[in-house]
Amino acid sequence: MTAAVEARARAEFDVEIRAETSPLTQEERRRALRDFDIVVPTLGDAFDEATFADVPEPRCRLLANFGVGFNHIDVAAAKAAGIAVSNTPGAVTDATADIAMTLMLMTARRAGEGERLVRSGAWQGWHPTQMLGLHLTGKHVGIVGFGRIGEAIARRCHYGFAMEVSYLARSNKTPDFPVTRANSLVELAASVDVLVLAVPGGAETRHLITAEVLGAMRSTALLINIARGEVVDEAALIAALEQGQIAGAGLDVYEFEPKVPEALRQMDQVTLLPHLGTATEEVRSDMGQLALDNVAAFVAGQALVTPV
Repeated sequence: MTAAVEARARAEFDVEIRAETSPLTQEERRRALRDFDIVVPTLGDAFDEATFADVPEPRCRLLANFGVGFNHIDVAAAKAAGIAVSNTPGAVTDATADIAMTLMLMTARRAGEGERLVRSGAWQGWHPTQMLGLHLTGKHVGIVGFGRIGEAIARRCHYGFAMEVSYLARSNKTPDFPVTRANSLVELAASVDVLVLAVPGGAETRHLITAEVLGAMRSTALLINIARGEVVDEAALIAALEQGQIAGAGLDVYEFEPKVPEALRQMDQVTLLPHLGTATEEVRSDMGQLALDNVAAFVAGQALVTPV
């Protein structure tokens, strides 16, 4: 937690704050359910059905998740055990959309490759055809998932870069700028210059991006993932990049995070970030404060601020 969030937690609650940044172990998850009234888990803390089964009479009554994504929590199993779940939507929207744009620009303009060239000492100066990339302005972007984050990305693309915006979602969306809803994922993939993933994680979206989808994309197109790593079949993505089926990818998340395949790390046409989507002082503090707002509401017997 940021200093501001930790200070509030210590001031308002009888709190134990874990020092390690690695995900909770199985025994730590059992202890969390057994010994605490409220737990604030985050990405990687796998409160799955088996964990709840291991603690048939939990003391815990709220999992106040630190993060908007909660695919690491089996919400149905939690509720069956009498445990409520909350998350932190809204706080993460703009920062995550900004990272999507960062990945789009870095990958399209080969910024990571160029930065490595300068650092290597091998750069020999400007010339007219050096490191030519993709000009994003006016291009066609496709956004898979059009919730808060998807719309925020689309808004930046439309107003900032005059991009044509298409999207795939379960329902029609009507933002205050022009967008077109695609009929299918394959159709969307085939029609755009940049395909951006902004869907929640979980069983419904695991390997949403398959070899078929990647094969439908243009050879000049880019794939950008700021959703969850498992949304993309990573092996299929590596094959598509190696075979030149797509021009490049920008990734902030990985299927087996924090493990990143050597093949991806060796590709110059791939931009790799260490899950920076919400990594600003302000946003992480806002996330923590919202998690604690849910804790405070629960303790006071009030409705959760952002229940799942």
